[in-house]
Amino acid sequence: MILKPVKRMAYLPMPVAFISTLSADGVRNIAPYSCLMPVLRPLDLVCLASALKRDTLNNIRATGEFVINLAGLDLADKVIPTARYSPPEADEFLLAGLEEKPSVQVKAPGIQGCYAWMECRLYKEYAEEEYVLIVGQVVHLEVADAVYLPDGSLDVERARPLLMAGSDKGMKYCTVREAHRFEPYGALFPGGKDPVAAGFQE
Repeated sequence: MILKPVKRMAYLPMPVAFISTLSADGVRNIAPYSCLMPVLRPLDLVCLASALKRDTLNNIRATGEFVINLAGLDLADKVIPTARYSPPEADEFLLAGLEEKPSVQVKAPGIQGCYAWMECRLYKEYAEEEYVLIVGQVVHLEVADAVYLPDGSLDVERARPLLMAGSDKGMKYCTVREAHRFEPYGALFPGGKDPVAAGFQE
């Protein structure tokens, strides 16, 4: 089956995270984002792609802060209420019926009910004619105790990370499951030694 290149997201399941921000006037905003990723394993940077006309982008530019809230399947019903257009002066926590989680390092609040929170400060942005790439530096990372495993990994069965696969007519929500297969990072390198392992020790 040969398809149009623009249909790529139907076959590349993407995380659905809620980005929470504050406007310069202190108005709370939430928007779901799927085009996000970490920037190389040794670094504390994350990158997200944004359309040009987004309150989230305006708020990040105005305050230099945002929170990436990682949600489970139980918050799938909050995607559309936070994605719909609402005026910049509207409090989207109230509109979506979500409770805030106080942040530690940034003023923008997180969202209660998520399984992890990345408090970020704007590191750099790359603006193009049709989109902007926002690079954030994670200044505080918090994970719910219920989904944190002793080896530092995520209990995916409990977290049920919210993912989205596109289709011709809309979004299909899905999640991941444990494959019960493990490979050490050291297996990637000659001699079996992970050169950046020390940076991940608590």
